[in-house]
Amino acid sequence: MAVRKFRIRVNGVEYDVEAEEVSAERSTEELPRVSRIPQTPSSVASEPLRPAPMIRHNGEIIIEAPLPGAVLDVKVQEGQSVDVGQVLIILEAMKMENEVTAPAAGNIKSLRVNKGSSVEANEVLVIIEPQ
Repeated sequence: MAVRKFRIRVNGVEYDVEAEEVSAERSTEELPRVSRIPQTPSSVASEPLRPAPMIRHNGEIIIEAPLPGAVLDVKVQEGQSVDVGQVLIILEAMKMENEVTAPAAGNIKSLRVNKGSSVEANEVLVIIEPQ
């Protein structure tokens, strides 16, 4: 059987993998274990992390849900000061946890969701007053 090569990206890290299709007779045999060897960071295509959708309105930053899902955790409270990149909310979508981060430093003016809430794409999650 022919060995096929695949490039797989997991959490932003690319892996080159070789795989051999096994027939039904060989599927019960013990196959050698595959070790994961990540490529060097210079060979990995760097994709900038995309912040959650936001809108600037009357000097405030309105952060929207990037996709529909469920709110697993809310990491901030109203009135709290936040820094750029700080995790605000953890959203579960398509069985993946997605961190919604602060695109700018400021104070949380309003939280529009609670832990356990369901949200739609582009629904307002947080409003930040920039510093």
